[in-house]
Amino acid sequence: MRKARLFDFSLFLSSLVVVAASIQVTPPGNTYIKALLLYWAFSSFYYQLRIISRSGNSNIDYAISYTSSFGIFAGPLGTLIFETIYRFTVFFYKKKTKTADPGEFLDTFYNIGSFTISGSMGYYLYQLLNPSFQSIPFGFWILILLVVSIITLLSSSFLVFTFALSGDIKTRKEAVDLIFRSRNLLDIGKVAITNGLLLRLLQMEKWDMLIGLFLLNYVVSLSFHSKSQSVQNKFERDKFEQMAYQDFLTNTYNRAYMDKMMKELNPSGEYVGIVVADIDKFKKINDSYNHAVGDRVIQHFAKTLQAHLQKDDILFRSGGEEFTFFLRNKPFEQCFSLIEQILENVNHHSVIAEYEDQSISVTYSASFGLYYYKTGQSISMEKGYVYADQLLLESKKLGRNRLSYKNELSLSAE
Repeated sequence: MRKARLFDFSLFLSSLVVVAASIQVTPPGNTYIKALLLYWAFSSFYYQLRIISRSGNSNIDYAISYTSSFGIFAGPLGTLIFETIYRFTVFFYKKKTKTADPGEFLDTFYNIGSFTISGSMGYYLYQLLNPSFQSIPFGFWILILLVVSIITLLSSSFLVFTFALSGDIKTRKEAVDLIFRSRNLLDIGKVAITNGLLLRLLQMEKWDMLIGLFLLNYVVSLSFHSKSQSVQNKFERDKFEQMAYQDFLTNTYNRAYMDKMMKELNPSGEYVGIVVADIDKFKKINDSYNHAVGDRVIQHFAKTLQAHLQKDDILFRSGGEEFTFFLRNKPFEQCFSLIEQILENVNHHSVIAEYEDQSISVTYSASFGLYYYKTGQSISMEKGYVYADQLLLESKKLGRNRLSYKNELSLSAE
């Protein structure tokens, strides 16, 4: 971390050297001050729409940068002044809102140095290449795209280098991912078009149009940001709901989701086979080995059940070693056949588990209770689950490793 901080501060000192060595200072006073105030104000407003990405111990802010156009317009010294005012505005805002990282003060110097050097690079590239591009169709826009691409690559390289020194990235792949994570061709094109228009308006001193472009960019970005936030909020809600209904040992649904689904299926009027399954003599497995081995057996059983279920069927872990699943919209004969296949599969396979520094093979069996009926009538799903559980107990009494069942529809037909 100390090496990274030394690099950050050396980057700032290097930017001072670049500025001191520059002949170009700033445009005439009033023009520069107007541009400085406009860029500072809208950059500060736009900061609220940034995208934050976490990398190791640091936060990375991805937002559109106006450094390219301002650097070409104002030169190295003008860029340094702008970046210093803007970056310290961000620093004090973070301090006030208590969102600053522990090393935010030094990060501010890193940002000033990084963007001043990048902006200065853009200035000199533009001055050097502009005469050659003037005779090319759309030469100005090609040049701006080239300058923005080089500035983006340079800024990303600084970021990769400081993260490598701090240990936040350790491999070449991580470095490449960091550079290209949010800097694809479309993003670079957007930055190039925005900065190209801003530069043209600055050069012509069209202040009303400059403000209009800033406002348009802000409104469009605000709209996309709001939609992005809505999508993100929905994703987080869905994620938390999934977590609330998930059994983390087996990645199946839990008892809470089973209760929810029973309420939803009650009025559906569909044919359902409610199956309750239980691993036979599971306590003996735990006592003979340990709970880690027992967990492996539970996971194996869950995967076996899941492998036999179809798209609309739903599997739940309804107890310790007990599972319940709903076989939906199938004839009774298909439900019966499916469970027999599961029984055969369990009997012909064993579980490989780690026990006392060695791999062991554990065999087990399971018992099943199947209650088949049509929902939306006098018997609720909750009552059907009780019947299926009683049928499971009957299987246990009959010697385990078997299926006991009741087809409510065949009884009705009689």
